[in-house]
Amino acid sequence: MKFIKTYLFICCFTGLLSAQETLTKKDAVSITLAHNYGILLSNNSNTIAANNAAIYNSGYLPTITGSGNATYSNNTNDFTFQNGETSSIDNAESQNYGANIGLNYILFDGFGRSYNFQKLQQEQHLSKLETKAVIEKTIIQLFNSYYFVAEHEQHKKLSETSLEISKTRLTRAQYMYEYGQSTKLEILNAEVDVNNDRIKLINIAQLLDNAKREINLILGRDVTTTFNVEEIVRFDLVFNVNTVLKNAIQQNIAVQQLQKNQNIAGLDIKINTANYLPSLNFNGGYRWSKTNNDATFTYDKQNIKGVNAGLNLSWNIFDGGRTKTKVANSKIIVENLKIQESLLKDELELYVRNAFTVYQNDLVIIASEKKNVETNQRNFDRTKERYKLGQVTSIEFRQAQINLLNAQTNLNKATYAAKTASLNLLQLSGKLLDHQF
Repeated sequence: MKFIKTYLFICCFTGLLSAQETLTKKDAVSITLAHNYGILLSNNSNTIAANNAAIYNSGYLPTITGSGNATYSNNTNDFTFQNGETSSIDNAESQNYGANIGLNYILFDGFGRSYNFQKLQQEQHLSKLETKAVIEKTIIQLFNSYYFVAEHEQHKKLSETSLEISKTRLTRAQYMYEYGQSTKLEILNAEVDVNNDRIKLINIAQLLDNAKREINLILGRDVTTTFNVEEIVRFDLVFNVNTVLKNAIQQNIAVQQLQKNQNIAGLDIKINTANYLPSLNFNGGYRWSKTNNDATFTYDKQNIKGVNAGLNLSWNIFDGGRTKTKVANSKIIVENLKIQESLLKDELELYVRNAFTVYQNDLVIIASEKKNVETNQRNFDRTKERYKLGQVTSIEFRQAQINLLNAQTNLNKATYAAKTASLNLLQLSGKLLDHQF
């Protein structure tokens, strides 16, 4: 009965595991783009930049203001004339009503309005690049965690296999001890190895749980959501270092951001230079008012209505040198940005060549580790057979077991390291977001 309960529990637990969501790389990217908090915030900032670059914030549209008023008064007036006579008017009522609408429009401001509008549009483009940079960074973060989980899922399976081998060895040692074919030391050594393998498996499981919660946070969903990942790794990309370098110089987001900042700084020069020129404003309006005067006035009623229009020319002939200073500083900023661009391009060449070398070395290491696994597998299989025949000690058997586990683990590490290196090359070349995961 106990065996049946245990079997049913294992079947149910296995069923729960198999029912877990398999989070594909494509789905992970889609969920991240839709729900990641950093990307959502960046999208909102991009919307603000788009609003700022609209015609309504350009200064090209006139301003129209309107006002109105209504007053009422009821007064008692006492008068004393020069000859000493007095007069009094009680409850002298008066009403006043008025409305006014005015229009103001900048006809010319030294082209400053035009340059400001261009700057806002450039800032909108820069905001899009910043959003793209946030997405790139988030996707890299996502796949670093994704491949970490995939790698350690493989480690977990290998550790489970190793633990089962150690348990089998412990059982064999116990049987041999019962039949007088072994010593208590063999059992103790086997127990130590079982415990070590079990502790290693627990640590790997903890790392996996933490990493999956980190992925859920990146995805912008409940961190307790359970899922599996795709563990198959394909190397279907072929990189040419010169092509990657060319793409990095032309399409890397950091380079594009610097170039866009240069455009903005160049417009700042023009905006400040515009202060040397005069500005011409047009203003006009329509006014209506009606007054019902009290008895103290000569006129009982008064109506006023009409239009007005005018031009206003202003020229800041000398502002103490502030405009000159702003223009000079703006030119220095442009020069600094050009220097930063040259530095960035040199750094990109360094990063690309280093990343390319790392990727190529990782591929070579993978080939070597595959051979190493094959060699250690054959060695373990032979050692296992000889151990069953009593031709090798438990220490030699354990060493062959560890060597195989280490070789398999190293192959997994090299595989996922190479995949991460390929993503780094894609990001440097500005092709990461174009890649089909």
